[in-house]
Amino acid sequence: MTTTSGAPGGVTEAEWSAAVEAVRGLTPGPDGDEVQLICHVNPDGDALGSMLGFALALRTLGITRLRATFPGDFELPTPYQDLPGTDLLVPEEGAYRAPQLVMTFDVAAESRLGDLAALLRAPCVVVLDHHASNTRFGQVNLVAPRAAATSVVVEALLSRLDVPLDAAIAECLYVALATDTGSFKFDMTTPQVHELAARLIATGLSPGDISRRIFDTRPFDAMKLSGDVLERAQLDPEAAAGKGMVWTYATQADLARHHQRPYVLDTLIDPIRSVAEADVAVVIKEAPDGSWAVSLRSKGAVDVSQVAVALGGGGHRLAAGFTGHGTPAEVAATVKALLDAHLI
Repeated sequence: MTTTSGAPGGVTEAEWSAAVEAVRGLTPGPDGDEVQLICHVNPDGDALGSMLGFALALRTLGITRLRATFPGDFELPTPYQDLPGTDLLVPEEGAYRAPQLVMTFDVAAESRLGDLAALLRAPCVVVLDHHASNTRFGQVNLVAPRAAATSVVVEALLSRLDVPLDAAIAECLYVALATDTGSFKFDMTTPQVHELAARLIATGLSPGDISRRIFDTRPFDAMKLSGDVLERAQLDPEAAAGKGMVWTYATQADLARHHQRPYVLDTLIDPIRSVAEADVAVVIKEAPDGSWAVSLRSKGAVDVSQVAVALGGGGHRLAAGFTGHGTPAEVAATVKALLDAHLI
């Protein structure tokens, strides 16, 4: 059995063995076991890339009764539409109803699965994740809080399954890794992360092409929308015990006015978090049901996951999120109050 030099910590050998056994125990072929892969609602690059990369690996093992999905509207963000393996994606109503094995990717809690949480009744559920707030809702939990991305966990499992990296699998995992490390500029970008990236690139990937597609291509109207949202940003230098908080919001009306899809709002956190006077950045995005998807980021002085978990969400020390209610100002005030409560 091969192992990777950068295998993520936090997962016991017994858990790795159980996950390998769950996959190796599947009956392959057209009459074999049904396998359902699921990532979280409003999937990002790590969720989709990790799930599709593993799906492609399962196909190399002869698993053909295989589907991948996520809860909510079945609409892929444009930057991810060309990922290998998208032919395996089905809307949530097309998921297997009684699969032998369910595997979840980048899902920290059952609440992030929506109605698909009902599939957790499957005989075996394997959870692959890197969120410290993970509730370990599976029978087998490969949860590595110190891993830079869920794709790190996926690659380590593929190594234990003796599945070699081909260009298609590697592209999915590279997109996942690059997304969750902010193009390798966040603090979790360790030497092991760069070593993994090198192995993925060595399969024949073009990092420049991938980066342009994922990070550097936006519709003109999306840029105009970003301008509107940035213009309404507010800075509170006294928040977070004087470490500062900057926040802004985007509404469904903003999206409609500029004829944009919700995914274009995902990158708004980047210019907001660059504000020099604030350690904490908050972007509040209206969902179709009137609730707010709230993204939190920290430059390092504040653990924003404490706020997210207190409000029913989750995440990491430097990146977290939750679902908010009320007006944007009320949501921001709630975040500020909890930051102060944790820090003062």
